Amino acid sequence: MKHLAIAAALFGVALNLAGCAADNAPPPVPPPMADAIPKPPVSPTQLIWQPGHWDWTGSSYVWVPGQYVPRGGHSDLWTPGYWEKTASGWVWRPAHWT
Repeated sequence: MKHLAIAAALFGVALNLAGCAADNAPPPVPPPMADAIPKPPVSPTQLIWQPGHWDWTGSSYVWVPGQYVPRGGHSDLWTPGYWEKTASGWVWRPAHWT
């Protein structure tokens, strides 16, 4: 019986610690929405499809629909927004071309 009480107490402490760690973490980024890619518009500038993505407003996520953007100035690699844990806390890294 004594072992059961100790195990229950340790389990309660573990749950409490897990809850504290989760409270500091930002809400998870929702999964991406389906993005139908239309034909590109006629343009004198070369265009590339920028996928739809979630952005953080400071209090919630907002969906930014995909769109064609000028090709110049970036690579083909698109990185969705994500949270990064830093020494000063969690920082939102917006979606971007890399």
